[in-house]
Amino acid sequence: MEIDNSKLSPMMQQYFEIKKQYPDTLLFFRLGDFYEMFFEDAVTASRELEITLTGRDCGQAERAPMCGVPYHSAETYITRLIKKGYKVAICEQITDPKESKGIVQRAVVRIVTPGTFSDINSLDEKSNNYLASVYTTDNGGGVTFADISTGDVFSTQFTEKNYLQLLSGEIIKYAPAEVIFNSRSCLEKNFIKTIKERINANFEIIDDEFYSFSGIDKILDGRFKVWNERKGGLIEMPYSCYSLGAALYYIDKTQKIELAHITEVSYYDKDTYLQIDDTAKRNLELTETMRDKKRNGSLFGAIDDTCTPMGGRLLKRFICQPLMNIVEIERRLDSVEELTKKIMERDSLISLLKNIKDIERLLSKISLKTVNARDLVSLRESFKELMPLKQILSGFSAPLLKSLYSEFDPLDDIYSKIDMTVTDEPPFTIREGGMIKSGCNDELDDLKETVANSKKILLDIETREKEKTGIKMMKIGFNKIFGYYIEVTKSNLDQVPDYFIRKQTLANGERYITEELKEVEYKLLNANDRICDIEYEEFCKLREFVFDNSKRIKETADIVAYIDVLVSFSITALKYNYCKPKINRDGIMEIDEGRHPVVEQTLKNSVFVPNDTSLTKDISYAVITGPNMAGKSTYMRQVALISLMAQMGSFVPAKYANLCIVDKIFTRVGASDDLAMGQSTFMVEMSEVAYILKNATKESLIILDEIGRGTSTYDGLSIAWAVCDYITEKIKAKTLFATHYHELTKLEGMLPGVKNYSVAVKKRGDDITFLRRIVEGGTDDSYGVEVAKLAGVPQAVIKKAHSILNELEKGGQPNSEVEVQSKKEEPQLGFGSILADEIVSDLKKLDITTLTPIEAMNILNDYIKRSKEI
Repeated sequence: MEIDNSKLSPMMQQYFEIKKQYPDTLLFFRLGDFYEMFFEDAVTASRELEITLTGRDCGQAERAPMCGVPYHSAETYITRLIKKGYKVAICEQITDPKESKGIVQRAVVRIVTPGTFSDINSLDEKSNNYLASVYTTDNGGGVTFADISTGDVFSTQFTEKNYLQLLSGEIIKYAPAEVIFNSRSCLEKNFIKTIKERINANFEIIDDEFYSFSGIDKILDGRFKVWNERKGGLIEMPYSCYSLGAALYYIDKTQKIELAHITEVSYYDKDTYLQIDDTAKRNLELTETMRDKKRNGSLFGAIDDTCTPMGGRLLKRFICQPLMNIVEIERRLDSVEELTKKIMERDSLISLLKNIKDIERLLSKISLKTVNARDLVSLRESFKELMPLKQILSGFSAPLLKSLYSEFDPLDDIYSKIDMTVTDEPPFTIREGGMIKSGCNDELDDLKETVANSKKILLDIETREKEKTGIKMMKIGFNKIFGYYIEVTKSNLDQVPDYFIRKQTLANGERYITEELKEVEYKLLNANDRICDIEYEEFCKLREFVFDNSKRIKETADIVAYIDVLVSFSITALKYNYCKPKINRDGIMEIDEGRHPVVEQTLKNSVFVPNDTSLTKDISYAVITGPNMAGKSTYMRQVALISLMAQMGSFVPAKYANLCIVDKIFTRVGASDDLAMGQSTFMVEMSEVAYILKNATKESLIILDEIGRGTSTYDGLSIAWAVCDYITEKIKAKTLFATHYHELTKLEGMLPGVKNYSVAVKKRGDDITFLRRIVEGGTDDSYGVEVAKLAGVPQAVIKKAHSILNELEKGGQPNSEVEVQSKKEEPQLGFGSILADEIVSDLKKLDITTLTPIEAMNILNDYIKRSKEI
């Protein structure tokens, strides 16, 4: 549709002027009680929101395509558009239509993007919604993560040779909803491609002016104390600061206001936290499962006993950022220990924490001026729990808990201010009154009393005037044209006093007004509007008061979240019988009866078999052999998770643990063909191995599963052997290496620090039972045929496989013909009969004197399940 701007209606010309400023957004244009969209925006919104597309006269030959949504439910529609990757510009009427001459003035008051989305009802309460700002140069790069819904901002930089790889890994790890770049970053095609393939986010290039010092200084000067004192640490972390400046510029540009709840920025160095790259995060399923991206089945889902949304988000950050500082780790562990011992006090904390709402995100609504009176009531109810919470905290002696107590601001003055101002059950909107308590404003109280007592007030005036004048036939009336009046009949006109002002002459009398009645009329006719206006003014004053205390509120919210996580650690520790780990820098990793924190919770009909781990300076490389399905991968993952949990400051699933600090955790566990990326399983495997070998240090923990299986046997064995040699000779990192190459068991005694382990298997005839116990010593039997049998491969195939295997082991050639017995020799049996015979056969072979209690329970459970199939 071609548009002649000169013929557009004034309102539509206004629309196009505003739309021209925001071409990459869907413009929500306020018209009365609706947000309307026109032309291409209307077509897009109609399709994406599945709402009716209509038309509107606009001064053109054709009607303008149009669709709209009610303003009071707009957030629902905006949420749907944001989740589809769109940006929405919200254009409001900024002048009162009743007072405007000509067209109402309008302006965009906020731009909602995926990374600046802050609707508290639509966001996952236990996940952050990050905007990532990326700055790269030829020598390094920085990234800032900002969540405007919580006020959290943190930033880091990388200057190593592989800084782009480290930078992309950090971005992928935090999975922001939106990523902004400087223009130079786009020259790094592989860098951008890697990020886009791993996360679902919006990407945008930002004006390079805001990635310069002048741009940063303009945005940050006076905003943060750290910036004023050291110019944001430009000397120490310049790339980080450049990314920070652009992030805050973008937030200011889209939100149209400076957000007061963003009060601090945390600069962190890669050495501050245990480094977990995206591959390790995904393989260990730290915050979501690999298969369906769900919380349940992840470490986060297994150990999350937090009571508040803030605590849940902080716990997730703890998982992604385990500590390296022993002192800080032990401060957390000591706090958890005391919380596990003081059951009554901890339970009291839990009861209070459960009543605390999402203070951080409610605070963001105040900064964005989208808060309503109900939100303030939620804050009040949350603040009500703070003083009792602090009082309970005073009874703890652990240094970290004492520190949190001393820094804890219970915000009692803010609680009192809200409590004295806002009614207990205010309306949803802030323009209709009914949200301010009596006693806040004298005029408001008078008006409310006036409205409530209007009939009595008029009757009192009428009674007094009758007594004063002696006119018995007098009454007060009202009509829409003249308002309130005093009507006097003709026979009494001679008694009318001088202060009666004649208003209307009737056939049978006169109507008058008095100064008192005029005042009452003004109050009554304008009372409701004035009540709403005064209540809104009082609400805005309260909102500004809370806004001015944003820094205090954010600091208290952070402390509440920290307490919540520590309490959650103690709940999990007691619930699942975790132990307090010892932390060392001596290179020792000793775990007695360690368990996988997730797998042990998912087992319904069997008992998890715990395992020991012993890695020291002298023995740091474990070669683990054994069949598939026997538990090697679970065991290796549990060691990594136990180490990670300890450095989070959590108790761990073990009977005893003495764990050294590790600086990085690497995993090479499984791979799948990625045809879209043009990489085979083997290429993915080798790329991951190359990354590990280039980045691991002596203090790292490496988990390797089946290196070299994606190519021929001799190639795979050679690569696996060489990798073992390189790690033990060059890197000397603690390593768990699972393999089917039994030849690698020869490395014990050949390479320093290597020790063989295997998964214990009990074999009775042709049947095997996985004991899931890791024992010293290697094995030269992979039990592949037995595993195939357990998996349900047809019996004829199993028999032939045994025959071929026997021939190969003797050095001969297998017979290519499959032996099949005739039906006469072996009549066909029903499935139930076969199963019954197998169970009977197994029972006859069973030697109960050799079974441990756990083995007996697992075997019995297996028989029960098999018998149900008969």
